[in-house]
Amino acid sequence: MTDLVVRRLLVDLQAPIARHWCAGDAFRTALFNALSMSFPVGEQFFMDSVRNGFKALPPQQQEKFRAEVQGFVGQEATHRRLHSLYNAHLEKLGLVNDWEARARERLKVLEGQDVRHWVAITAANEHFTAILADFLLHHPDLLGDQDPRLATLWLWHSAEESEHKCTAFDLYQALGGDHAWRIRWMKRITTIFLLDTLRQTVLNLRHDGTLWKWSTWRSAASYLFGQRGLVRLTYRPWREYFRRDFHPRQQDSGASRRWLADHADQYVPVRT
Repeated sequence: MTDLVVRRLLVDLQAPIARHWCAGDAFRTALFNALSMSFPVGEQFFMDSVRNGFKALPPQQQEKFRAEVQGFVGQEATHRRLHSLYNAHLEKLGLVNDWEARARERLKVLEGQDVRHWVAITAANEHFTAILADFLLHHPDLLGDQDPRLATLWLWHSAEESEHKCTAFDLYQALGGDHAWRIRWMKRITTIFLLDTLRQTVLNLRHDGTLWKWSTWRSAASYLFGQRGLVRLTYRPWREYFRRDFHPRQQDSGASRRWLADHADQYVPVRT
């Protein structure tokens, strides 16, 4: 089991967010803003899934997971709160969160379904966030230095996502979830996640008036497929999830531990 610490991040999200806060880059800003728009509803779903999965465990197994589940829920609740503040600034910039409305409609289909489906969906999403987090922790300069608050927010969030990447996966296994359904849900979540990310990013760029600028497309190509491209560097760790013997701990979390150790002045632990 993993010891998960709930932390209060020492950043002030009251001041407005600049239109192109991420290194002055329209595409990168639109992409990160799109991801942030998915977090409040997504994090709530993850918390509900893990809590309900925990309740479905036999009492003797609950004690094994109790502390980790509490830490997971505490971390995700903090992420949800801060990204809600972040998203409120995006609304003031005129951006429309289309992702959240679609996600809420899809979640209605899961009402009454076996909790293992909920936990499998959470495990798949947590794998996505973990590999994206590791990418960001290894390339923090891509966030730029125009808004240190948001750079810190994204890196802290990434460090904690990497830290709790095993929780939903282990819970799914403990609930007797099988390999076939784990893979089915990963395939579905991959399609949904990529399409939603693309759709919301394009919508953000359209509102920003930069969708059809050459600089936007050049930045997208470089950020996604360049020498340090997101797709190029995360494809292999994404594929590893499909192995029968896969476990999240097989993927290194060193960058997360280093960031948390090196930036202890940026947060206050509130519960262990």
